[in-house]
Amino acid sequence: MTQESTQCHRSYLLPSGDSVTLSESTAIVSHGTTGLVTWDAALYLAEWAIENPAAFTDRTILELGSGAGLTGLAICKACCPRAYIFSDCHAQVLEQLRGNVLLNGFSLEPHTPIDAGSSKVTVAQLDWDEVTASQLSAFQADVVIAADVLYCWEMTLSLVRVLKMLEDCQRKSAPDVYVAYTIRSQDTGKLFIEELDRAGIYWEEVPPHTGKLFPYEEHSAIVILKLVLTSRHGV
Repeated sequence: MTQESTQCHRSYLLPSGDSVTLSESTAIVSHGTTGLVTWDAALYLAEWAIENPAAFTDRTILELGSGAGLTGLAICKACCPRAYIFSDCHAQVLEQLRGNVLLNGFSLEPHTPIDAGSSKVTVAQLDWDEVTASQLSAFQADVVIAADVLYCWEMTLSLVRVLKMLEDCQRKSAPDVYVAYTIRSQDTGKLFIEELDRAGIYWEEVPPHTGKLFPYEEHSAIVILKLVLTSRHGV
């Protein structure tokens, strides 16, 4: 089977009348990763962002585990961030992600948005187990988001490690953090919350939003947590 036959294009309509179009894999797991498709929590977080644009407007946003790019592209089009950094670690995911950013009219030239009204958009390779404090510090994000990245114990530990590093490497106040995940088993959120508590990271559940814009399972139990990091260099 050729790569072309395992890819499809999907468009997601935004309230403004604009849309996000993605090239996605037709297989849940492809090239050894789940990052080539859009997952329910990514759609759910995008909906919440569209209803709460003030959390993102004119701010620098770092997304951990961007996958196909739906959440970030929706935020870039609907919430007008100052800058948006997509990130992932898998080569095939990054290739598809760059293509989707370009497909939606954004430029990936460094510090060169496609027009004066567009956010500066970059795509970064970021391995949670190898990233350094200096690499994270270079982003100086005001907001950090992640959606549907809690698939196993190891990934949960790696994510919390990155969050703790973000506390220590900010030159300004610590970023706001939003993590969305689908509760696939009783252990999905339980382990994450236990690790947050162990790391001393305060969390609170974000109230559900009212509008459903995108196609995902109605019965899916999806949660967004807002995390409070404490920067040593906060103002």
